[in-house]
Amino acid sequence: MSDWSDLTTGKRIKHLRGSDLTQQGLADATGLSLALVQKAEQDRGELSVGSLLKLAHALNTDVAVILGQQAPRRGMSQDTRAALRRLSDAVHDSALGEWDGIDDPSSVEELGRARDRAWEAYWASDTVRVSSYAAQVLLEGRARYAGATGGERERLGSILASTYRVAASCSNGFGHRDLALSALTSAKLLAKDVDDPVMTALLESTLSWIHLRGAKLPRAVAVAERAALAIEPSFSSGSRPQLLAYGRLMISAAVAASRREDASAADDYISQAHAAAARLGRDEKLYGTSFGPTAAKTEAVGIHVALKNYGRALALAGQPDMKKLPASMSKVARNRYKLDVALAQCAVGLHDQAADTLVEVGLDAPEWVKHQALPGVIGKRLAKVSTARVRRISDVIGVSLLA
Repeated sequence: MSDWSDLTTGKRIKHLRGSDLTQQGLADATGLSLALVQKAEQDRGELSVGSLLKLAHALNTDVAVILGQQAPRRGMSQDTRAALRRLSDAVHDSALGEWDGIDDPSSVEELGRARDRAWEAYWASDTVRVSSYAAQVLLEGRARYAGATGGERERLGSILASTYRVAASCSNGFGHRDLALSALTSAKLLAKDVDDPVMTALLESTLSWIHLRGAKLPRAVAVAERAALAIEPSFSSGSRPQLLAYGRLMISAAVAASRREDASAADDYISQAHAAAARLGRDEKLYGTSFGPTAAKTEAVGIHVALKNYGRALALAGQPDMKKLPASMSKVARNRYKLDVALAQCAVGLHDQAADTLVEVGLDAPEWVKHQALPGVIGKRLAKVSTARVRRISDVIGVSLLA
């Protein structure tokens, strides 16, 4: 629909529901009450992020579509659609053994560098480069892996598993859950084959995120918690890779618990993440995953926002060491954190600051921001103060924020 962004959120939900699914059916599919579904379609009250996730999952769409930031089936640029098709082909062809045409695959070292570049592109929100590097690693790496033995096979297995994981993460970010699960399945088989417990733990953190985005919150918590128990390190003698994986899993569990509005569990999990970060003492990166004091604090801000502890979130964000984020922090992580801060600012009435923060994010990551739920939530709240300003913000960042 050319005027999709002009519809209200309620009308978009009703349109996506269609005539084949009743309001009661949508309530049953989401686990939400019939009254909440009716209020949503009548545009009465605001929907929480958790409710939006459940509605998007039941309607087989993305939160950004419900909020009008993307039109159904047309939300991605042509380059992004082409990149995801290439990624899909590489994930499935490599898993099925369709690599016979590769006579001279790259060396293990070259494949490792390409894997690293794929992760760098992912954290820079460059989907085209992710697909380019990941496709090379998956197809050429599988060709070499088929005949590898010993240490070379182990290195290749870890490189391939990590590359399938970046493919899963990229796909999940665009709502392609089936492709994400396909990539993750291949990754888990490889990690088991080469006996890499740290990689296995990080794959479970990605699976937890897939469940989170699919609004399967209990499963998201359970997956992260189970994997954390399997790799839980001794804080006096645990290896740094173990501490990194454990801390990241605790964050995954805390995020999912906060979306369930389970404040006690979220606090317990984030406390464990802070403990692992303190033991590491500095931010580190492994297999494309960053963790350390910065990640623990910025993620804690988002968790407090989800729990509606806005004052606590802003107090944490206002600490001296949070005023200037490290240059090593990825563009995606930085802007995800800033959206959390903007939502907290908006919630406590700091509307000018929230608007400025939202503009910062939109200008820094224009393609990434189109696929996020929070800009629409923030825009809707800011519109209660000034619709004119929200229109100006929409024009500046290229994302429709008004229903």
